[in-house]
Amino acid sequence: MNKLLYILTVVMVFAAVGTTQAGNPDRQGEAGGTQLLIHPYAKSAGLHLLTTSVVSGVEAMHINPAGIGRINKSEFNLSHTRYFEGTDISINAFGFAQKIGKNGAIGVSLMAFDLGDIMVTTEEQPEGTGATFSPSLFNLGVGYSHVFENKVSVGIVFRTIAESTAEVNAFGFSIDAGVQYVTGPQDNFRFGIALRNVGAPMVYTGQGLAESAPNPNNTSTPFDLTYFLRPQQYELPSLLNIGGSYDFILNKQNRLTFMTNFTANSFSQDQLGGGLEYAFDNRFMLRAGYKYEFGYFENDSNEAPVYTGLSAGFTIETPFKKGSSQKIGIDYAYRQTRIWDGTHNISVRIML
Repeated sequence: MNKLLYILTVVMVFAAVGTTQAGNPDRQGEAGGTQLLIHPYAKSAGLHLLTTSVVSGVEAMHINPAGIGRINKSEFNLSHTRYFEGTDISINAFGFAQKIGKNGAIGVSLMAFDLGDIMVTTEEQPEGTGATFSPSLFNLGVGYSHVFENKVSVGIVFRTIAESTAEVNAFGFSIDAGVQYVTGPQDNFRFGIALRNVGAPMVYTGQGLAESAPNPNNTSTPFDLTYFLRPQQYELPSLLNIGGSYDFILNKQNRLTFMTNFTANSFSQDQLGGGLEYAFDNRFMLRAGYKYEFGYFENDSNEAPVYTGLSAGFTIETPFKKGSSQKIGIDYAYRQTRIWDGTHNISVRIML
């Protein structure tokens, strides 16, 4: 079973390198389900999601599933995100990862959006009817990872996606798969590759797509007919992540990690970034990253991405008792945006 999982994951990921239509500006904006591109956990957010090669535990379910199993025994992660501060959008996420046997691990992650109350408008009342509605967006992922002698790990995540309002909804499935490789004299060189958000097209359905219009036939008694609109299907925002990292072990207490990552997007421009993480005594970590998006000019505000490319964050971890591997950690991340006041992530992790 483990060999079969390894073969399927590797074939799926590397086949995507040749088949994914990445960075195609002609397809930009055609995908839906873009909630799958949002990362809710703070540790990786502080490095602008450049952690394909090093991510582990719960966060790996949203970046590279191969990292789910790279935990001691258990991990719980509770996160809150202030998305684009000033828009009143918030995201809550909870996940856990659990070792199974010697080398296997499972993970579950739930992510839900709070978009606030939106004013209902009509053609007759464009300023609002006095009523409000609140869209519902969430996704739930279940994953499995297996580590082969600490050198190679593979993983896969099955995810359900739901988007709805009072009368319109869409539901879909996606699959993520990834590989991580560790080598070097102190296991300090890492490489990762992950294919994300592969699934069948989604489509909206529901009574909200019904529309009344006058009977087109001439009759003495006019009346309205109800028509159902045919919504267009939309693809999921699939992407391919390729990343690497190197740990500079300065001494027993100090570590400096450099990482880089390339993202090939099927429905938007490609991205390239690099980041640094400094760790002291595995209790305090400071990190910063920068991600560049190809295909736009600095003076073209219409084409420029919302994020400026800059991110930063920190982690504080402490054991429950001296010498124990059981820890509690607090992560914080900030990503700068060109408009609004940036995105803030804060997470609480418990590692058993």
